[in-house]
Parts: sequence; C-alpha cells; structure tokens
Amino acid sequence: MTNKNMQTLLSKEQIDSVISLYSSGDINQAIQRIKTLNQEYPNVPLLFNILGACYKVLGDTEAALQMFDTATKIKPNYAEVHFNIGVIYQELGQLESAIDSYKKAINIIPKYPDAHNNLGIVYLDSNNLDNALNCFKSAISYKPDFAEAHNNLGSTLQQKGKLEEAIKSYKRSISFKSNFSQAHNNIGIIYQKLGDNKSAIMSYESAIKFDPSYAFAHLNLSAIKKFSESDTQIAQIKSALFLSNATQSNKVHLFFALAKVSEDLGKTDELFEYLDNANKLRKNELNFSYDKSDDHNLIVKNFFQTFLPTNNKPQYKAPVKNLIFIVGMPRSGTSLAEQIISNHPQVYGGGEMKNLTEILLPFFDVNPNTEKTNMTEDALYSIGQQYLESLSDLDATENFITDKWPLNFRNIGFILSAFPDAKIVHLERDPIATCWSIYKTYFSDNANGWAYNFDDIAEFYSSYKDLMVFWHKLYPNKIYDLCYEDLTIDQENETRKLIQYLNLDWDKSCLNFHTNKRAVDTASSLQVRQKMYQGSSDVWKKYKSYLKPLIKKLD
Repeated sequence: MTNKNMQTLLSKEQIDSVISLYSSGDINQAIQRIKTLNQEYPNVPLLFNILGACYKVLGDTEAALQMFDTATKIKPNYAEVHFNIGVIYQELGQLESAIDSYKKAINIIPKYPDAHNNLGIVYLDSNNLDNALNCFKSAISYKPDFAEAHNNLGSTLQQKGKLEEAIKSYKRSISFKSNFSQAHNNIGIIYQKLGDNKSAIMSYESAIKFDPSYAFAHLNLSAIKKFSESDTQIAQIKSALFLSNATQSNKVHLFFALAKVSEDLGKTDELFEYLDNANKLRKNELNFSYDKSDDHNLIVKNFFQTFLPTNNKPQYKAPVKNLIFIVGMPRSGTSLAEQIISNHPQVYGGGEMKNLTEILLPFFDVNPNTEKTNMTEDALYSIGQQYLESLSDLDATENFITDKWPLNFRNIGFILSAFPDAKIVHLERDPIATCWSIYKTYFSDNANGWAYNFDDIAEFYSSYKDLMVFWHKLYPNKIYDLCYEDLTIDQENETRKLIQYLNLDWDKSCLNFHTNKRAVDTASSLQVRQKMYQGSSDVWKKYKSYLKPLIKKLD
C-alpha cells in the first residue's frame, strides 16, 4: 500500500485528535496517541512531523530531528518538515544547516513566507544584510500583512543605516499588528539615536503598554528619563522582575533599569545592590572569564613586536577616503569626539563600525599564537581592500569618514600598516570615571564580557593602557591623544587643535556638536545632544566608599 493511501486511511477525526492534544499542550498524551496510530499506519509523514514537534516542545531536539528526518525520508518534498528542521538548527546556532533546510522548503514551495522570513533572520544574525533584505521582501510580497517580516525588514534597514526607511517598515508592522511591542520599541531606539527623545519615550511607553513585562523597553526608557518616587514605571519593572518566567537576559535588563531608578532617586545602597545583581547575571550570561579567555591585546602586541610594516603604500581598487579612527576605552568620550568632528561639513560620521575587527578575525583564527610574525603584502592589501569595500554601504559623499569603534585601539597597527595616512584620535579620560561609567552601563554587544566586574574592568583597562604605550612607541607622532577633561574645560582651543591635526579647515560648526542630527548608536546618545559640560568625570567621587575595590585595583 502506498504512503498516499496510508495517509488517506487516517480519518479526519484521528488527525484532529492528535493535533488537538498537541495544541492544548497535552504533549505526552499526543505522543502516546501517535505511537498507537503508528502501529496501524507506520509510514505516514504527517504523524512523524507532529511527533517531531512534540519532542521539540519537550526540549528533546535529538528525538525531534530523528522524527523530522524520518518524515522527509518517507516524503522528501515535505516543505513544512524541512522548515521545522531549519527552526531547530537555527535555535542550536547551526546557521549553515538552518539555511540549507529553509532553502529546501522554499525550493518545494517558493511562496512560503514563513520560510523566507526565518531565512532572513538567519542572514540578519550573520550580518549578511543584503540577503536578509531580499528574504524579508520576499516574505512580504507573498504575505503583505506579515507584521513580523515588516519588523525584521526594519531591523535590517536600521543596520544598513537607512533609518527613515526602517521607521516606515516598523510603522507598517504596527499597522497590521497594533500591539506589536517589539516594533514600538524598535521605533523608540531609532528616535533615541536621532536625538528625538520625546518621540522615543512615547514609543517605549507604547511597547510597555502592550507588554508591561517587556524588559528591554523598560531598560531603554529608563536610560532617557528622570525618575520620581511616584513614577508608575518603577512598580512595573519590579513586577516584571519577579515573574516566574523572567529569563536571565530579562533580569539583566530590569536590574540595570532599577539601578537607573535608584541613581535618579539618590538611593545609593539600592543603586549598588541592583548593579551588583545586574553585572553578575550579565557576566554569567556571557560566560566570560579572564582565566578562560585569551588576552587579545597581548596577542596583538606580540605580533607587532616582530612585524615589519611594508614601505610600499597599498594601491587599492576601491577609492581611499580620508579615514579617521576614533579609539579608546568605552565611555571615554569617543562619541563626543565623533559628534564634534562629524559636524564639520567635509566629514561623514560612520559611527561604531566593527568592519575592521570582523575582517581581522579570520587572521587570528589562523594564527592565534602569532607564530608567523610576517604579514604578507597580499594579506595586508586584502584587509585594506575589504575594509574600503565595506564603506560603500555608507553612501558617504564627504571626503572624510570617521570610524568610532572604541576597541579599534587594538587594531592601530593594522590600520597604520594598511592605511599609512589614516588619522588616529585616541580619547583619554580619568580611569576611575571611565571604569565606573562602564560598570553601570549595559552593553548590547556580547564582546564586552569584561565590562561587568570590577576586577575584569581593571584588568582590561590595564591591558589597554599597556597596548597604547606600545603603539605610541611603535608609531611616534601618528596618534593624537585627546584628553576628555581638557576638552570639557577648554572646548574651543582643544577643538581647534583637533581639527588642525585632521588637516581640516576650521569650521565653527564643530563647536555646536550638540546640533548634529546624525544618528548616535551608543550609550552616550543622550549626552552628545547636550552642550559641553564639565564635572562628569568627578561624579564617581560621591560613590568613593562603594568603589574602593575598583580604585584599589586601578592603583
């Protein structure tokens, strides 16, 4: 008897009974019912598909994959099963396998919006933005009211720097699903980047209105408002924190939000209690340990102690702009420096671009211990060429481009080898002020695992200082040190010296950096919209008794 006949023999009542058990959450009963049916109907792919879904709900991914695999062996063109396999691989982080499964589903059913959407998410997570964009557009073309796909398209456009288009996609998403909290939150993030805090607050409040336990929206809203004792959001945050299903990630967001509440209300004991909880959970979430991690800074330093830079200036195919790299510790004033520089009419502010770090990663994968100490000219050319090509997404017409990824301080040797004429602006700030600001900040970037513990922060800071001393010796007069405190005290004089170093003509608009309308994608987005003010590096002093472990470690 053929498989088709077997499945035909299954009555609608039998199929509905299994689906009903699954849908109602009675998973074990559904599994038993399917096993009973399998004895009479051993080759029905639908039953194996449902069985796989049941095992997935129970968290037994191995059994789920086995059932789905059995279903595809019986029916190779079963698109839904290939989709389900893709979902599991995606959750396991096996992205290439997920891509393969989603493509199989799409090859069988080209007009499969969910598969296009999920494939787009994989590409988005892999930073393959062009492919992600195409996938989400396909999903929407087959299902115009697909709110989630519109939201994902917005996220992709946002990452490509097309913020106005991103807002339109988020708003289209909300037009189909008015209570879509994530889309409201995403709109808030863009408004915050653009300095429109009034609109950002309204969007975050909408996200929380539709989902009072939305931790990320609480965190974002807390960062741009001043709390009072009577603020109703405080009770919402605490309520969300104690939900039984609150994930570790949500707790991290909520503890950081409550720390901001305590800071605004002047409750210092509670501030440090919440920060301690937030940072411990975040460090645990990222599974970071200095004992386990390689000292990247030391690896770079060891490499350049024996590396002999080429004397030949690379001749790139892509046009070489005047590159300005703004580096330093996070929270040291790099955002402020970029706002000042990018307010010059000849400068395009590129923001925090991790392009160079990502391009260099394969090099360190091949050579983690830097046993090969001579980089070939071909490798150096490839690094530079890839970086220049990555700038094409910016649509910059200006001759100067800033790259404000603070941790590019690690890459100064590669920068000056690949681009000998590049300008390096290094921000220096009071070490305790810098480290305290880091400790009370949530970084969405998972690479900053060292930022959630006083000892780790101090270790990282010490390693950073050591590497900067090394770069100064290796490249004398090629790095411009800009003191954050000096800049706040003598804004015009320090700004003029900075602009002169960059070989730009003086433009007084650089003094009005707070009027710069470009998007700011950092924790400093609020500060750089304000006029220059002094004293921020002294705020830590009122918490001095609480910061003794950090101060001792830095000393």
